[in-house]
Amino acid sequence: MIYAMSDLHGCYDKFIGMLKKIHFDENDTLYILGDIVDRGADGIRLLLDLAERKNVICLRGNHDHTAFRMLNYLKAPAALPFANSLIEIYQMWLSDGGYPTFKAFTALDEQCKQKVLAYLNSFPIFDEITVAGRSFFLSHTGPEKEKMQDFDLCRMNDFLIGEIEYEQVYFKDKFFVSGHTPTGLIDETYRGRIYQKNNHIAIDCGAVFGNPLGCICLNTLEEFYYNDR
Repeated sequence: MIYAMSDLHGCYDKFIGMLKKIHFDENDTLYILGDIVDRGADGIRLLLDLAERKNVICLRGNHDHTAFRMLNYLKAPAALPFANSLIEIYQMWLSDGGYPTFKAFTALDEQCKQKVLAYLNSFPIFDEITVAGRSFFLSHTGPEKEKMQDFDLCRMNDFLIGEIEYEQVYFKDKFFVSGHTPTGLIDETYRGRIYQKNNHIAIDCGAVFGNPLGCICLNTLEEFYYNDR
């Protein structure tokens, strides 16, 4: 089976609980649509775990992207010619959930630091797959519909911090699967649940804010939820 989840934000126990719930094994594939780190305590622990799983594909979220830039800066600040311009971003990152990631990263040995940085830097921005006859576009988030129709105009930030128009059908022949925006902010009636409307499947249920972690099986569109409270 092929599964997708998003916005783990350091929720290691919920992640492991979900894997057990769906009976995830070496014959399955899991896509994680970004924001593995920050806010929660165990983002670095998650990265080290995921890096060893050959059947997990992580896409890049805005928190992953910023964490890579800031941790790389932390590791070798003098080597970066633009280091001074990053100081303000660095301080904002720490206050916007980056501190647990920073704290855990600084406690690693040099080999693990290199592993974390290389892994974060390897995340692609989006992917397109076909499962059981259905087509899916996977990314952390995306731009407004008009821009998405002319894909050559899209830039990386559109898939990191863009604002999807969930009321619009982006693709008639495929599903747009995304995270980034907690589903309760898309539609209050979907708080803590996966949002499926207009060929959108939004799977950030806000796990780090006390809601369940959501996961969807792309073969069947079955939804799974896990909460460790």
